[in-house]
Amino acid sequence: MTSPSVSAVERDPAYGWLMVFVVFTLSGLSFGALGAISVFLKPLALEFGWGRAETSLGYTTIAFSSALFGVFWGYVADRWGSRWFGVVAALTMSFSLFMLSSLTSLFQFYAFYFLFGAFGNAMASTPLFANVGFWFRHNPGLALGITASGGAIGQGIIPYLVGIAITSNGWQWAYQAMAISYLVIALPIAFLVRESPRREIARLAPEKEVRHFSLSEKEVVIWMSFAVMFCCNCMSVPIVHLVPMLTDASRSLEFATSVLLVLMLAGGAGRIFGGKLGDVIGALPTYIIMSVGQTFSVFWFPHIDSATGLYLLAVFFGFTYSGVMSSILVCVRMMVSARFSARAMSITSFFGWGGMGLGGFFGGLFYDINGDYNWSFAFATFMGLMNLVILTMFFMRIKGQRLDASPQFA
Repeated sequence: MTSPSVSAVERDPAYGWLMVFVVFTLSGLSFGALGAISVFLKPLALEFGWGRAETSLGYTTIAFSSALFGVFWGYVADRWGSRWFGVVAALTMSFSLFMLSSLTSLFQFYAFYFLFGAFGNAMASTPLFANVGFWFRHNPGLALGITASGGAIGQGIIPYLVGIAITSNGWQWAYQAMAISYLVIALPIAFLVRESPRREIARLAPEKEVRHFSLSEKEVVIWMSFAVMFCCNCMSVPIVHLVPMLTDASRSLEFATSVLLVLMLAGGAGRIFGGKLGDVIGALPTYIIMSVGQTFSVFWFPHIDSATGLYLLAVFFGFTYSGVMSSILVCVRMMVSARFSARAMSITSFFGWGGMGLGGFFGGLFYDINGDYNWSFAFATFMGLMNLVILTMFFMRIKGQRLDASPQFA
């Protein structure tokens, strides 16, 4: 009898690709609701007389609640698994959106988005990304890139549909339609979530698994957290303020949301490409390359008037910013152990969500101060440059540590 081939023994479980589909969809819905805040921003400000900074704090609220509770859910996932995370997230997202359809105060606006972030987005994203990453030994970057592309595609399609709904029937009806759609789509597939065999083994094993990376897990998380905080400040400004910026310039809401749609669809491709490139040249070099593109392109949004130019810029920024997102996930997947992965991704995401929330708020604050978005996008560019400085230092730290560990290179 012939023994099974090595490739057959090492083949990744087919269920891993079903998990990719499930988390792709759940994160697409979750991130889509975040992107839709930019479409609700002006109708709500007009309805209730809120300022841009006040309304932008809705995005900040969901970002910070995702950050705070994401760390908690990361610890829960590493200790007990993430089997029911999708179900809780599906129910919470639908409930929060339905309650937002009848809001009457700024406090309610913040409270329901806080709930969405804490028990919806925080459970549907980072812990499940960590789960997906360890279903795959071969090309984990590609699998994570495809999974993460759901968030980009959701942030394009859902705001576009929300824009149509608001134009047709108003913001209340748009929230109700989202709530019903999320429940119908998310709840059935949420029951398909399973923990990866590798994470199950690592979670129950009495000893830590052997790692082959030159820096400790704690140091990796520290470096990544600082870098992510700045790069998310950069990317959140156009995510939150691109639609209101374009409508301020007398563009139609349909055109503005179509630019965001193009940006996010390009982002879907960018996340897949960024994940695969991480498998080929390494996750950190990919992160640096994509960050250069994001930082260079974000500055130009307030300075381009032509529709063609805006679409082209949206494609380039969307592709590179989303490559950044998948590179972050692949960096953490490759640099930490399976046993620590959900916590590592959650802690890193804590700083990322903090950066997203601050970037969205400061984008609105600079608008309120200056009456335009020039300083908002200049701020985003500066944050991108700070991210690149930290990533370069991180890269040199890893390189130096490897040389110190290899006397033949001394």
